[in-house]
Amino acid sequence: MTADNKKPVTIIVLGGGQRGLTYANYATQHPDLAKVVAVADPREHRRKLFARQHHLTPDRLYNDWTDVAALPRFADAVVIGTLDQLHAPMVTAFSKLGYDILCEKPMATTVAECVDMVKDVQAASATAGHPLIFGIGHVLRYSPYNRAVKQVIDSGALGDIVNIQHMEPVGNQHFAHSFVRGNWSKEEETSFALMTKCCHDLDILSFYLSGRTPVQISSFGSIGLFKPSRKPKEAGDATRCLDCPAEKDCVWSAKKIYLDPFVEKGRKGWASVAVDGDEVNLETITSTLKNGPYGVCVYEAGNDVVDHQVVNIEYEGGVTASMTMSAFTESECNRATVIQGTKGELRGDMKTFTVFDFLTRTSKTHTPEEMPGVAHGGGDDGLSQCFIEAVLERDQSKLGVTPDDVLNSHLTVFAAEQARKEKRVVDFGAFKAAALA
Repeated sequence: MTADNKKPVTIIVLGGGQRGLTYANYATQHPDLAKVVAVADPREHRRKLFARQHHLTPDRLYNDWTDVAALPRFADAVVIGTLDQLHAPMVTAFSKLGYDILCEKPMATTVAECVDMVKDVQAASATAGHPLIFGIGHVLRYSPYNRAVKQVIDSGALGDIVNIQHMEPVGNQHFAHSFVRGNWSKEEETSFALMTKCCHDLDILSFYLSGRTPVQISSFGSIGLFKPSRKPKEAGDATRCLDCPAEKDCVWSAKKIYLDPFVEKGRKGWASVAVDGDEVNLETITSTLKNGPYGVCVYEAGNDVVDHQVVNIEYEGGVTASMTMSAFTESECNRATVIQGTKGELRGDMKTFTVFDFLTRTSKTHTPEEMPGVAHGGGDDGLSQCFIEAVLERDQSKLGVTPDDVLNSHLTVFAAEQARKEKRVVDFGAFKAAALA
């Protein structure tokens, strides 16, 4: 893709954390196509980081996103990388100002907010006289790997798709960091785990099935381990890992996750996320574990999101699919997928996939080009590229989804969680009708 003599897309990054940095990195790699012109983040060190990386002047460093929303539009697009509960008000504000929007997943934390977001984008498009570009951070569908899988499906090599089995192995340390001790540990403060961690896993099923609509959904899951009743007796009254007599035998020890890798091998790893804003060294890591949430015992953290869950879906035409999320894995977010069709079967692990042909009884292994140094198998860069292309060409189809498609994908997640909580099969058509009423 080239700019074709067009000016690069100007971008305001709202939320300078890991996701904001990741999407902004595309502008660093492709300055002819995209340019970050401002950042809003309450943390001074994050604003300074963006100022250095994107040569921003002090007047384009904002403490709060509302400061930007109070100004007349001065860029083409905004990238929303804040925590989940802020997405809905931000989309409302910036769509009214006429900005194209790339919003990190999930859209929002309630059904009503998701529905309203789409309505806001559509209303703002009508006011502007042209469709606003609206992208969501469902990055899996933009990776070279998943695009190659989709090409095989669309080629007919598998015949008609009958069933899909999809596994999201969160990784034991990742889950302890993010969903027990971290930002996504309490549903009231963010959302339920299926939404915050796996909304793009259910979206990838929709991608494989070309947007086929669910018919009915069931789901099961619970907190299997991370609760006070599972705390080892040997830990006694200790509430922090550095004070715990049972620490050396604990898989989930914060010392093992954050401190030991740095002391033994000089690896910052998860410590670089926990020690946000400070130099990562022995002193800052130790202080973080003594005083912050990342040093708390996983059985005393007060988290309330499930640590394992399975979702079962029947789609139009009788196609079935299951998606499993688990904290208890060695693999970290390297999804495993089996797609079964009437002519063949595909098995993949996000790096390679093998297609077995039932007629010839032969297998062919595909190894899509890897993109080193980027997350989600290149999906982050893939989404950034498609979003910039959509803005440059004023063409939502470059993203491969409409705002309604994005909403449908999220409603599938909400319906699955309702099925889990109410212990019943949810009729998706009735669920969607109620959401839109």
